[in-house]
Amino acid sequence: MTTTTIQIPSITPHPTLEYWSVCKIEALFETPFLDLIFRAAQVHREHFNPQAIQLSTLMSIKTGGCPEDCGYCPQSARYQTGVQNQQLIDVNEIVEKAKIAKARGAGRFCMGAAWRGPKPKDIEKITEIIKAVKELGLETCGTFGLLQDGMAEDLKDAGLDYYNHNLDTSPEHYEKIIGTRQFDDRINTLGKVRKAGLKVCCGGIIGINETRKERAGLIASLANLDPQPESVPINQLVKVEGTPLADAPDLDWTEFVRTVAVARIVMPKSYVRLSAGRQGMSEEMQAMCFMAGANSIFYGDKLLVTANPEEDGDQVLMEKLDLVPETQENKYPLGE
Repeated sequence: MTTTTIQIPSITPHPTLEYWSVCKIEALFETPFLDLIFRAAQVHREHFNPQAIQLSTLMSIKTGGCPEDCGYCPQSARYQTGVQNQQLIDVNEIVEKAKIAKARGAGRFCMGAAWRGPKPKDIEKITEIIKAVKELGLETCGTFGLLQDGMAEDLKDAGLDYYNHNLDTSPEHYEKIIGTRQFDDRINTLGKVRKAGLKVCCGGIIGINETRKERAGLIASLANLDPQPESVPINQLVKVEGTPLADAPDLDWTEFVRTVAVARIVMPKSYVRLSAGRQGMSEEMQAMCFMAGANSIFYGDKLLVTANPEEDGDQVLMEKLDLVPETQENKYPLGE
């Protein structure tokens, strides 16, 4: 099977990227496990300091009540998950959380709002929040859903650095997971984000009843974005009672590590982030992910509305693996 290269408008010319067909991605997945990890580790070391981990903190600034029907999401108003609908949090409370995140070592503060997309009045409030967080000296990232014309420019002007908008899964599997929007809706918003000059954070979810071929289709879709995303979150499904995917079968841990390794190989200059689902991963599994090229994590005890490993536990694991938070000084390998 082949796919069409997805072109995202860019502000400046970008070198021609290698086209990654689904078949080529599948072939990578079929590489013997340890050989695949070794290859990914080599690619990682060509572009990043393998001991440096980029730390981000994620905060839900508007929780619950989303009209979308994403089968994995406990914030959908369509499902009974116990998540209560809350309005946009006050800017001062968000700034206090951002200060704590910075004090604990986070370099980027990510904010998420549960809605299909913001209205103009919401953008006014969000831009105020972005400006306040930016003044703390943190990188800023927002995930606010589908954007209308001009909104990405407003976010950029306010100081937003990254816009998160995940593809979630492959084009072929998409309608089995989400019915209230289409795959091309995601691509359209990504185009607006790129046109505004924002960096892109874009990944997907693993373990949502997709086949390996569909998993390869997700990675191919990400790798063929032009330019490739600066940050690629790889999420493992967090099964929440009340959502349609609550009973999805567990994904074998080696398949998740394979996915991280393949993402690193085909997107060599992107940050590959271990995102949702990390609380259910053993230290050994996380270590294999770092070996396979993951170099970013969400740092904090909560991801929007689901649990995340506690910061103390992350510090202990990083010490065991001789990993350190990424800074401007240690960002690249010595001699580069």
